[in-house]
Amino acid sequence: MSDKTYCVALATTAGIGPRTFAALVERFGSPRAVFSADEAELLEVPRVTAETVALLHACDLDAVENELFALSEDGIAVIPRDDDAYPANLALIPDAPPVLFVRGALRADDARAVAIVGTREASARGQRVAADLAYGFAARGFTVVSGLARGIDTAAHLGVLASRGEGRTLAVLGSGIRVIHPHENIELADRIASGRGAVLSEFHPNAPPQGRNLMTRDRVISGLARGVIVVEAALDSGSLDTAKRARRQARLVYAVPGGGAGVEDLLRSGARALDADAVDWDGIVRALYDWDPDVPRDENGQMVLL
Repeated sequence: MSDKTYCVALATTAGIGPRTFAALVERFGSPRAVFSADEAELLEVPRVTAETVALLHACDLDAVENELFALSEDGIAVIPRDDDAYPANLALIPDAPPVLFVRGALRADDARAVAIVGTREASARGQRVAADLAYGFAARGFTVVSGLARGIDTAAHLGVLASRGEGRTLAVLGSGIRVIHPHENIELADRIASGRGAVLSEFHPNAPPQGRNLMTRDRVISGLARGVIVVEAALDSGSLDTAKRARRQARLVYAVPGGGAGVEDLLRSGARALDADAVDWDGIVRALYDWDPDVPRDENGQMVLL
């Protein structure tokens, strides 16, 4: 049985999130060793319950290994956090996914990335702004990250694909890699994976889209990028959660004025305004290039003047 099999089996066991995964590996030394531990030892690890232990002991490792083989046959890569191919920006966050399932290709230069997010109920203006921004970043060699959702996300991905630059796009799913959501974006996901980017997920390959998973993936969208741009958002928009997580991760946070109540709230709380009608490309590109995860920042992801 391969080490990757144990890693995937542990990462996809219900009740084991990234922090519990890390705690278990720290306690026992490796995912393989976790499956050899007895119940009493496992229960000593914070957040591990008797139910979790039962699931670990009942895990069908042969089925997991067969699934890995099937994924490989379908061109889906399985990338553990300690793999050299794991995204550099994402590896910096404390709750980075233990494993990623990827269609397409991840590249080292995807570290030069910006996330563009917003409401699913986007206006024509919002979709145009998202597409134009994505096109502009792609033309300048950036990777654009979004969530493959309707509205702003879709417009951002399409903006990259319409450009002739070297930029790429990454689509982060709130479902398994075999379950594209929404259904109408299956063709878009295929275009991304077979061309200038990748589709990726941290969830079990067959996991359906759920509200909890859609929120969980927000930290991955922001974690892959140096900065997050919110184009349009209501006060209850999930993209505000992405911005909040970006701030916690010390990423830069931008918002496009005129993009709704959620955007105005972001601006009031310190997000940088991005004028979509007169983009200061030199300024924003310089800020993203200069981004350094080790530089102290305030709660809005902006550099602290020492």
